[in-house]
Amino acid sequence: MGPFRRLRADLSTGKNLEIYLTALIALTVGVLGVLSVVDAQIIGAATLATLALVAVNALGPRHQVTDLEARIADLNRLVEARLAGDVFLTTERKGLGERVGRARDVRLAGVTLSRTVRGHVEELRAALERGASVKVLLIDPEGTVPEEAARRSTIVGRGEVFEHRVTSTLYLLEELKGAIEVRFLPFVPAFGLVLLDPRDDDGVVHVELGTHSSAGRDPVFTLTPRRDHFWFQHFTAEFDRMWEVARPWREDSDT
Repeated sequence: MGPFRRLRADLSTGKNLEIYLTALIALTVGVLGVLSVVDAQIIGAATLATLALVAVNALGPRHQVTDLEARIADLNRLVEARLAGDVFLTTERKGLGERVGRARDVRLAGVTLSRTVRGHVEELRAALERGASVKVLLIDPEGTVPEEAARRSTIVGRGEVFEHRVTSTLYLLEELKGAIEVRFLPFVPAFGLVLLDPRDDDGVVHVELGTHSSAGRDPVFTLTPRRDHFWFQHFTAEFDRMWEVARPWREDSDT
């Protein structure tokens, strides 16, 4: 943009008027001084006034920089607060029951899921009655996986505890009718997952971090596709990978 077009644009929008006023005063004083139209005292006073305007104009950007620095500091404090562990991690999955009940695609993965399935069996039933798809991943109650789970939970040699918990979960799932699939993992998963409509823009993924012999609930964090796109896709893909290596549960077998 040329200087005259810029001048016209600034004057039409009211931008940088103080700069143009300072320049006009300085130019006028200079011309009047050269032509000896006014005496030296008036020129001196006008010069001081011009310098005062220049000083005032210089303060503007400095104040803007100070304001910008203050806003950046506030933003950094806000980011630090949002990343604090107590904000990011929780022991509750808020609104989980209601969301399970209206979901079209429900995927659960965990060691035994006894607490999750027992606590939301009615919502799972409602989702299945509406035609939802439900996939469930549990540890394989046969073989060495229950013993591995016992060791991780610091109760070595008590693999039957986890066998009983898986069996209890299977009894609850067996009562549910609809598009439900159950598979058994050949290993203890590093985390638990609850995926609700993961292919939708408003999907939710709850990730539960496993603990060792903790008396309380395990820590959980929640991901959404818009806010946490990368990690949302990561944990959705993790479920798919675990599903591929798990063996299907056949209801006519012992487990």
